[in-house]
Amino acid sequence: MPERNKHSFQTVVSEDFALVNQYIAEQLHSDVVMVSKIGQYIIQSGGKRLRPLLVLLTAGATGFRGQDHIPLAAIIEFLHTATLLHDDVVDQSDLRRGRDTVNALWGNAPSVLVGDFLYSRAFQMMVSLDNMKLLKILSDATNIIAEGEVMQLMNINDASVTEEQYMDVIRCKTAMLFEASTHTAAILSNVDSRVEQSLRDFGNHLGMAFQLVDDLLDYEGSSEDMGKNLGDDLAEGKPTLPLIFTLSQGTPEQKALVREAIEQGGLDKIDQIVEAVRTCGALNYTSRIAREQSEKAIACLQALPDSEYRDAMEDLARFAVARTF
Repeated sequence: MPERNKHSFQTVVSEDFALVNQYIAEQLHSDVVMVSKIGQYIIQSGGKRLRPLLVLLTAGATGFRGQDHIPLAAIIEFLHTATLLHDDVVDQSDLRRGRDTVNALWGNAPSVLVGDFLYSRAFQMMVSLDNMKLLKILSDATNIIAEGEVMQLMNINDASVTEEQYMDVIRCKTAMLFEASTHTAAILSNVDSRVEQSLRDFGNHLGMAFQLVDDLLDYEGSSEDMGKNLGDDLAEGKPTLPLIFTLSQGTPEQKALVREAIEQGGLDKIDQIVEAVRTCGALNYTSRIAREQSEKAIACLQALPDSEYRDAMEDLARFAVARTF
């Protein structure tokens, strides 16, 4: 990623971020050897940890004074990582962030069970915060995320999925945890209802932008950029927005090609499909929708006072779509 973007939204909370990483390592400890071993592998796998970063930035932007934002950020990361472990099993993925997935190395059963451990540990940490508002937001978010994953599973190999249905799925399975990150941090700071809603909306729009760009890059990026196999969504028969748009606006030949790919899965005709989504304008359309979500997120920041944290949140929203062409 561009050096400017890398530092603009990370260095402002670098000290707190180090504390979060330390807290995550402590909470991943278990007397069960396999749990600790897989937990250590997860830590070393890296990732930008954008969701816990959002907690820290929001806490800073709202003037929070205290330490509860550190375990809160760790909780968010545990919930996210648990969903990834389960997703990789469901999707039969063998690569994430450029490294072998846990299920590829240890098998499906350990991956699912360690995911369960992360969920349960996250709820242990939630209880320790002794804040019913936070517990309600995070438990509701966890439930909605699970529903979103089931919705996506139901849509696999279904070429009749609409853009509206697709948006519902990514709002639940991806944007919800972004929203929970900013919402819970706002609750910690005890902001007024107007600011609280603006921060919730910021997280939602930012999460939507990120997922839209990820789905776009399945046809535009590279395995190195994405840290996963190019064309994974296509291979699984997932009807993402580039494919849905092509089914709506492509030529009869392009529509038939994409319909077959969704219904049957696989990468036999990936070159033709990539060419179809590019030439019919599907990638440009997806990019535009992602940028609209990013701009909506930035507009929500007007509810916050000027600060380096608010600036960093704006930089993060711009970074979300800087990956598009």
